[in-house]
Parts: sequence; C-alpha cells; structure tokens
Amino acid sequence: MARFTGKSVIVTGAASGIGRASAKLFAAEGASVIAADKVAGVNDTVADIVKAGGKAIALEMDAGSQADVQKLIDLALKTNGKLDVIYANAGISGGTPNIFEQTEDQWQNILRVNLIGPMLAIQLGAPHMIKQGKGAIVCTASVAGIRNGAGSPAYSASKAGVISLVSLAANQLAGTGVRVNGVAPGLIETGMTQPIFDRAREKGTDDKIGQLNALRRAGQPDEIAKVALFLASDDASYVNGQVLPVDGGLSSSLPVVPPKR
Repeated sequence: MARFTGKSVIVTGAASGIGRASAKLFAAEGASVIAADKVAGVNDTVADIVKAGGKAIALEMDAGSQADVQKLIDLALKTNGKLDVIYANAGISGGTPNIFEQTEDQWQNILRVNLIGPMLAIQLGAPHMIKQGKGAIVCTASVAGIRNGAGSPAYSASKAGVISLVSLAANQLAGTGVRVNGVAPGLIETGMTQPIFDRAREKGTDDKIGQLNALRRAGQPDEIAKVALFLASDDASYVNGQVLPVDGGLSSSLPVVPPKR
C-alpha cells in the first residue's frame, strides 16, 4: 500500500520546482493533495496529478498571508475532512545583493513568505492535527540557513529562522503526536536558481555547477521531494525537530578548492 493512502496533504509552493515534484509524489503515494501557490502554474501541477490518476485540488494563495493560509487549511478540511500533512515549502529568493543593497521592503517580504509562512502553517494547521492525535509538518529551510555563502542576506536569515522554528515548534507540540521537521536543500535546479544554471551553460562552465559539494553536482527537485515525503511519512515516526540537509555533502565541510583529478 502507498504510504499516504487516505491522507490529506497540503503542499505550498507547488507551482514549480520542489513543491511541484513533492505534490506529484504525495499524490502518487495515494494522498489527496491540496496544491497551493501564488501563481497560476499550480493549476498545471494539479492537471498533471489528475492526468496520472491522482487526487488534487489547486488553490492560488499567498503563503505569507494569515487569511490565505486559513483558507488553505479550511479547504483541506472541507475537501478531505481532516489534515494529516503540511509541507510548508513556499519561498522566494530576493536575489543575491549584499546586506547594504537589500532594502527594508525586500527583507520584510522575504521574511514574510519564507519564515512567517511556515509559522502560520504550523500555528493554523497543528491544532487540527492535535485533535486527531497525529500529524506531520515539514518545512523547507536551506543550507543558506546553516552557513554563509549560499544565498542573499535576507534569504539566509529567513532560512536560519526556519531551522529554529522547526526545533521550537516540535518542542512546543510535545506530547501531541504532531511532528515537525525540515529539509535543507543545497543547490537544486528550480525556477529560483535557474539563472545560475543558465549563466553557467551560456559560459560553458556547467560542469562546475555543484563543484563544492562532495558529489560534485547539483540536485534535482525530486531528490528533495523524496526526503520531504520520508519526513512526513510513518517511516520517520521517531524523527522530530530535525532539519536534514540534502545538499550533496556541501554542509558537511567548510568551502574548499576541489582537488584536481
């Protein structure tokens, strides 16, 4: 039997990249998925799921808006009668300027979506899971939240906040049966990182992408999605308050110049 048969699952940021891959995988594993995103591409994700024989509904919403997150939770409850899993994946990058270039508005928007968004998912979704005595929440952090050098200042700070949020939420939900974990992607080829890949390919240096991690390559969205599904599943029933780096080994070392082969 598929791991999520009969489960009610929410995935935010589901229009593309990691969110789209995750929504498809949850549905393929039997879940009834509410796929959410701010852009209309989330409807394409749902169309792909339905075409493959899965169950999904799309909702265009802002993951950093309390009213919209409440609508999302309500839709899952109305559609499926319960809420088993939330994958709070939605995020924005904010480019790569230094701390003297990013504006207050940029900081506020990035923190609103990347950090307040997962907080709202936990705050509004967990009470329904508590009533059931069981549930799983997964948040997307980043290696940028672990060490410097993988993102803009505001993005990095927001993802460090997600890492802290995961541990504190897991402990504040102690004894409820609700688990909270996170995944910290490294360099993954998504819409957010596409300019990096495009520039490298134009320059003919795409063989250097991911050269600082031990696997010497970039990752793909489904490689993150598989870890998110594991954390949300009963296979991870004793994993709680953890953020797992999925980065080819990047965060296991300080930056070094790769040895020549």
